[in-house]
Amino acid sequence: MVADPPGWDLLTRGIAEMLPAEGLRERLALGQPLRIKAGFDPTAPDLHLGHTVLLNKMRQFQELGHHVIFLIGDFTGRIGDPTGKNITRKPLSEEDVRQNAQTYAEQVFRILDPDRTEVVFNSQWMGAMGAADLIQIAAHQTVARMLERDDFGKRYAAGQPIAIHEFLYPLIQGYDSVALRADVELGGTDQTFNLLMGRQLQQAYGQRPQVVLTMPLLEGLDGVQKMSKSLGNTIGIQDVPEEMFGKLMSISDELMWRYYDLLSACTTGWIQSRRAAVAGGANPRDVKIELALELVGRFHGAMAAQSALESFVRRFQQGLLPENMPEFSFVLESEGLWLPTAMKAASLAGSTSEAMRLIREGGVRLDGAKVADPDLRLKDPGTLVIQVGKRRYARLTLNAAAEQGLQGD
Repeated sequence: MVADPPGWDLLTRGIAEMLPAEGLRERLALGQPLRIKAGFDPTAPDLHLGHTVLLNKMRQFQELGHHVIFLIGDFTGRIGDPTGKNITRKPLSEEDVRQNAQTYAEQVFRILDPDRTEVVFNSQWMGAMGAADLIQIAAHQTVARMLERDDFGKRYAAGQPIAIHEFLYPLIQGYDSVALRADVELGGTDQTFNLLMGRQLQQAYGQRPQVVLTMPLLEGLDGVQKMSKSLGNTIGIQDVPEEMFGKLMSISDELMWRYYDLLSACTTGWIQSRRAAVAGGANPRDVKIELALELVGRFHGAMAAQSALESFVRRFQQGLLPENMPEFSFVLESEGLWLPTAMKAASLAGSTSEAMRLIREGGVRLDGAKVADPDLRLKDPGTLVIQVGKRRYARLTLNAAAEQGLQGD
């Protein structure tokens, strides 16, 4: 029996699929550092734990001596990834992409080793191409092949429009692998078509096709849909320690094990031992605390993680309010302050419409009392605490009209 390559168990842990099945083993058997690529479109300014599923795997390759390429899709981000969309996705502006890309480059080194990471932008080669170059890339693929992609096929069958530029997205992502001469590309299971496009284009350009490793999509706080900023179910790696800790403690006991498998650095044996303990009657909350301590500590340090635990205990187990909650001051006009306006200004809701929905769903409290009326107007000067959900708080100071206006910390 042939022995597994060094680090085999670590590199294959959590992988959903490897294409071809023995591709990684064959590459590792060459005994040379591999070029490991993963691409991220800067569609939102912050990375979340769902992104780190790939980043953790990249770090594992780094620790085994391989060359990691963190690709920021500043060019593809302006097209908009059509994966999973039933309508044409609105492209981002060049300025949005530029700003988001900058924050990605800053955040990624919370996981990856900066001394062993190559950060590249696909505008470096795509931006220099002319129309003839792009036509040459497109000539290597057919419309029939594009319609084999599930979301394109469904939209075509339903008579929903597919813009021509959407076909370019998988082609450009695939060409990125040609430009970078990738040996291995990592991506989510929803990216399989695009990742295989890289193999096909590499072969067309005379390169050895890359090995594709897909990783499961991490469910968000709702436990159902994948973690996504657009769905509001994320845990951001830049969330403050107390917020990150509280969000992790809010996930279901079942989802906790998935987070352990995809995010934790604990060994498989350790996780199995904790599963057995919970099955034997141990409190899953204690195991969840260990997970929260590990992940908060990874991004903020051990001391911040311990402080977040202590804050969590005070807030939720002893019923006390959090320390250092953000404070906001408002001027009270004659008609009063509409509560959804205050929630938006205090960053407790993304919009007044979202604030009204949260109130209707019973997720908003003022000084501990649940609010039922989305049209509530605050008219009396003074200070009160507003709570949204289980973890988000703000202190509101309401001033008479002659006093200082709105400001937030």
